[in-house]
Amino acid sequence: MCLSYIYGYTPLLIGVVFLIVSIITFVFYYKDKSAAVNGRWRTPENTLHFLSLVCGWPGALVAQQTLRHKTQKKSFRLVFWLTVIINIVAFGWLHTPEGSKILHNNIHKLDNYLIYNSSSREVTKYMRQLTKYNAKNQS
Repeated sequence: MCLSYIYGYTPLLIGVVFLIVSIITFVFYYKDKSAAVNGRWRTPENTLHFLSLVCGWPGALVAQQTLRHKTQKKSFRLVFWLTVIINIVAFGWLHTPEGSKILHNNIHKLDNYLIYNSSSREVTKYMRQLTKYNAKNQS
């Protein structure tokens, strides 16, 4: 992911989204582990899988290893690894001409939306940093 940003294929926003969703996913795993230990209401597995699917799989992987949670149930692990594969394939697709074009167009739309609808210059400034591409040759 870092190389993708360095070479200008993806904006920093992609990495930030992965980081934020991974932190949220880790918190969900932590709460579910705590609930399991204390006999409280558990987080549905579908919720954990959804979070993994929407860029939270790095946080889920860290949580599984550090908390020793959801590491034994084979059906859960199978679905989890499918979410990882889907993420990797989707990220790879962003590096194809079609995927890159769609990503660039959507980032441009997001950038324009923020410029025209944000009342804060600071928010606009930071979002522009997150949505810009590193390489000059990217359109």
